[in-house]
Amino acid sequence: MLLLKKYLSIAVFFFLLFSCQSEMEEENNNSQGTISTVSPLTTYLQRVAMIKTVQDNMIDGSSYCTIKLPYTITVNNEQIAVNTTADYQKVLDNINASNYDDDIVKIDFPVTMVYYNYIEKLIPNQADFDTLIDYWNLYPDLLSKINGLNINYPITINSYNSTNQTASSQSIVSDQAFFNFIKNLNENQYISLKYPITVVDYNNQIKSISNNTEFENAIKYAIDYCPENNLVTLDFVAAITKGSWEIPYFYDGAVNTSNYSGYTFIFQTDKSVIANKAGVSETGQWESSIQNGVREVKISFNSGVLSKLNLNWKLFEFNNSQIRLRDVGVTTNYLYFQKKY
Repeated sequence: MLLLKKYLSIAVFFFLLFSCQSEMEEENNNSQGTISTVSPLTTYLQRVAMIKTVQDNMIDGSSYCTIKLPYTITVNNEQIAVNTTADYQKVLDNINASNYDDDIVKIDFPVTMVYYNYIEKLIPNQADFDTLIDYWNLYPDLLSKINGLNINYPITINSYNSTNQTASSQSIVSDQAFFNFIKNLNENQYISLKYPITVVDYNNQIKSISNNTEFENAIKYAIDYCPENNLVTLDFVAAITKGSWEIPYFYDGAVNTSNYSGYTFIFQTDKSVIANKAGVSETGQWESSIQNGVREVKISFNSGVLSKLNLNWKLFEFNNSQIRLRDVGVTTNYLYFQKKY
């Protein structure tokens, strides 16, 4: 009887899911709605599930990879065995012990490097290590792991494949399993998280998440306030007024990114914004201010698809090459800009 109830519950869920008018309309991130591989919440969750890499930055100098435990290093002529995460404090204590030494960290090779996406690579010597770190340094604005939010597993995910019209339910037991589950989603799959889900924030407080919006807000809080997500201080106005931008994602009740294909946007310091497509330009206005601790971004165009951008956007996150905005109302709308090179 319990098994029957379980499958009836899944059947009812997917009946409700696919009774909507269109696939695009189904893709909203409010309440306990469904999400797909292109939904913003999906990508944020995958970044939460990435492997933690910042804890050994004083050793490897990169936030995109970490050295697999155990291994041995020498700091200021003292050999330190790094067997557990607690041993990172020994390294910091040595580095901070004096202001008059060079704090040279030497790794005892070979070691295994683990990338943020769980891929492992054996590094036999210092030369190969330097080459690897130089490679990651070429991508300083890569959107990396979101720290300060730990999911309590297991969690349950219901999914539906619109190609073969099959429904399934899967238990996820770890960050790595969650990361790989999202990585392997295809464009025809729709998923729904089973709530409530409990998480632990960077203050070690346990919180219960009851819907997609709460999950996204918890992620936003971690991005803003967890120190491990703010290793580099950036100026938003300086970032947005440097170079030109394009729109890789726009959602206003449906995914309408294609409406902005070919557009280039230049944000000027005089608060004008120039949108150019195929040699035709339109000039609008933009402004940014902090309201109640939240950065707001307003864009104003007078005509066509560009006027659809005229919402009361709030900044979700940014770096020198990515700007992510959202507008939270009855539905949540999204506008992403990425630097055009």
